Amino acid sequence: MTDTVRYLGALSILAVGVDHIEQYSVDFYSAIPTIGTLFLLNFVSAVPIALGLAAPIRRLAGRWTDAVRALLALSGLGVAVGSLAGLLISENTGLFGFMEQGYREAIVVSIALEVAAMVFLGAFLAANGPGVTLTGGGVHPR
Repeated sequence: MTDTVRYLGALSILAVGVDHIEQYSVDFYSAIPTIGTLFLLNFVSAVPIALGLAAPIRRLAGRWTDAVRALLALSGLGVAVGSLAGLLISENTGLFGFMEQGYREAIVVSIALEVAAMVFLGAFLAANGPGVTLTGGGVHPR
Protein backbone atom coordinates (compact mmCIF):
# COMPACT_ATOMS: atom_id res chain seq x y z
CA MET A 1 0.00 0.00 0.00
CA THR A 2 2.83 2.42 0.79
CA ASP A 3 4.27 2.10 -2.71
CA THR A 4 0.84 2.56 -4.28
CA VAL A 5 0.07 5.83 -2.48
CA ARG A 6 3.63 7.03 -3.09
CA TYR A 7 3.25 6.45 -6.84
CA LEU A 8 -0.22 8.03 -6.86
CA GLY A 9 1.19 10.98 -4.91
CA ALA A 10 4.02 11.31 -7.42
CA LEU A 11 1.58 11.19 -10.31
CA SER A 12 -0.79 13.71 -8.76
CA ILE A 13 1.94 16.24 -7.86
CA LEU A 14 3.31 15.90 -11.39
CA ALA A 15 -0.20 16.57 -12.70
CA VAL A 16 -0.40 19.69 -10.50
CA GLY A 17 2.82 20.93 -12.11
CA VAL A 18 1.67 20.07 -15.63
CA ASP A 19 -1.63 21.85 -15.00
CA HIS A 20 0.25 24.97 -13.93
CA ILE A 21 2.65 24.97 -16.88
CA GLU A 22 -0.32 24.50 -19.22
CA GLN A 23 -2.05 27.52 -17.70
CA TYR A 24 1.25 29.41 -17.81
CA SER A 25 1.69 28.88 -21.54
CA VAL A 26 -1.76 28.26 -23.04
CA ASP A 27 -3.85 30.66 -20.93
CA PHE A 28 -1.04 33.23 -20.88
CA TYR A 29 -0.51 33.35 -17.13
CA SER A 30 3.10 33.98 -18.15
CA ALA A 31 2.09 37.59 -18.86
CA ILE A 32 0.85 38.20 -15.30
CA PRO A 33 3.63 39.65 -13.13
CA THR A 34 4.59 37.48 -10.14
CA ILE A 35 1.70 35.04 -10.72
CA GLY A 36 3.26 33.83 -13.97
CA THR A 37 6.57 33.26 -12.23
CA LEU A 38 4.80 31.31 -9.46
CA PHE A 39 3.07 29.10 -12.04
CA LEU A 40 6.41 28.37 -13.69
CA LEU A 41 8.06 27.65 -10.32
CA ASN A 42 5.19 25.31 -9.43
CA PHE A 43 6.03 23.20 -12.47
CA VAL A 44 9.79 23.43 -11.92
CA SER A 45 9.40 22.19 -8.32
CA ALA A 46 6.73 19.55 -9.00
CA VAL A 47 8.76 17.66 -11.62
CA PRO A 48 11.80 16.73 -9.47
CA ILE A 49 9.56 15.94 -6.50
CA ALA A 50 7.46 13.58 -8.61
CA LEU A 51 10.52 11.98 -10.20
CA GLY A 52 12.15 11.51 -6.81
CA LEU A 53 9.03 9.90 -5.38
CA ALA A 54 8.67 7.55 -8.34
CA ALA A 55 12.34 6.69 -8.86
CA PRO A 56 14.03 3.64 -7.36
CA ILE A 57 16.35 5.73 -5.17
CA ARG A 58 17.42 3.00 -2.74
CA ARG A 59 20.80 2.60 -4.51
CA LEU A 60 21.49 6.30 -4.23
CA ALA A 61 19.99 7.04 -0.80
CA GLY A 62 20.72 3.68 0.85
CA ARG A 63 19.56 3.57 4.43
CA TRP A 64 18.24 7.13 4.13
CA THR A 65 15.70 6.16 1.44
CA ASP A 66 12.66 6.40 3.74
CA ALA A 67 13.81 9.79 5.06
CA VAL A 68 14.46 11.14 1.54
CA ARG A 69 11.04 9.96 0.39
CA ALA A 70 9.41 11.54 3.44
CA LEU A 71 11.16 14.83 2.65
CA LEU A 72 10.01 14.63 -0.97
CA ALA A 73 6.44 13.90 0.15
CA LEU A 74 6.53 16.88 2.53
CA SER A 75 7.83 19.03 -0.31
CA GLY A 76 5.00 17.81 -2.55
CA LEU A 77 2.50 18.62 0.16
CA GLY A 78 3.97 22.11 0.38
CA VAL A 79 3.54 22.61 -3.36
CA ALA A 80 -0.06 21.32 -3.32
CA VAL A 81 -1.11 23.23 -0.20
CA GLY A 82 0.61 26.40 -1.41
CA SER A 83 -1.06 26.14 -4.81
CA LEU A 84 -4.49 25.61 -3.32
CA ALA A 85 -4.01 28.40 -0.78
CA GLY A 86 -2.85 30.77 -3.52
CA LEU A 87 -5.86 29.91 -5.63
CA LEU A 88 -8.32 30.42 -2.77
CA ILE A 89 -6.72 33.74 -1.83
CA SER A 90 -6.77 34.92 -5.46
CA GLU A 91 -10.44 33.95 -5.72
CA ASN A 92 -11.48 35.86 -2.60
CA THR A 93 -9.20 38.84 -1.98
CA GLY A 94 -6.63 38.88 -4.75
CA LEU A 95 -2.97 37.86 -4.71
CA PHE A 96 -0.12 40.12 -5.82
CA GLY A 97 -2.65 42.37 -7.56
CA PHE A 98 -4.29 39.47 -9.42
CA MET A 99 -7.82 38.25 -8.82
CA GLU A 100 -9.11 35.00 -10.30
CA GLN A 101 -12.67 35.13 -11.62
CA GLY A 102 -15.01 32.16 -11.21
CA TYR A 103 -14.51 28.42 -11.17
CA ARG A 104 -13.84 27.58 -14.80
CA GLU A 105 -12.87 24.03 -15.77
CA ALA A 106 -9.11 24.60 -15.38
CA ILE A 107 -9.59 25.79 -11.80
CA VAL A 108 -11.79 22.83 -10.88
CA VAL A 109 -9.18 20.47 -12.34
CA SER A 110 -6.44 22.27 -10.41
CA ILE A 111 -8.36 21.96 -7.13
CA ALA A 112 -9.02 18.25 -7.73
CA LEU A 113 -5.35 17.56 -8.50
CA GLU A 114 -4.10 19.50 -5.48
CA VAL A 115 -6.51 17.73 -3.15
CA ALA A 116 -5.53 14.35 -4.64
CA ALA A 117 -1.85 15.16 -4.12
CA MET A 118 -2.54 16.12 -0.50
CA VAL A 119 -4.51 12.93 0.15
CA PHE A 120 -2.00 10.56 -1.45
CA LEU A 121 1.12 12.23 -0.08
CA GLY A 122 -0.47 12.54 3.37
CA ALA A 123 -1.38 8.84 3.29
CA PHE A 124 2.17 7.99 2.24
CA LEU A 125 3.63 10.02 5.11
CA ALA A 126 1.23 8.39 7.57
CA ALA A 127 2.31 4.94 6.39
CA ASN A 128 6.02 5.69 5.90
CA GLY A 129 6.60 8.01 8.84
CA PRO A 130 9.55 10.40 8.86
CA GLY A 131 12.04 7.66 7.96
CA VAL A 132 14.31 8.53 10.88
CA THR A 133 14.43 7.98 14.60
CA LEU A 134 15.75 10.35 17.20
CA THR A 135 18.02 8.92 19.86
CA GLY A 136 20.31 10.37 22.45
CA GLY A 137 23.08 10.20 19.88
CA GLY A 138 21.25 12.13 17.13
CA VAL A 139 19.18 11.34 14.08
CA HIS A 140 19.41 7.86 12.59
CA PRO A 141 17.68 6.25 9.61
CA ARG A 142 15.18 3.54 10.43
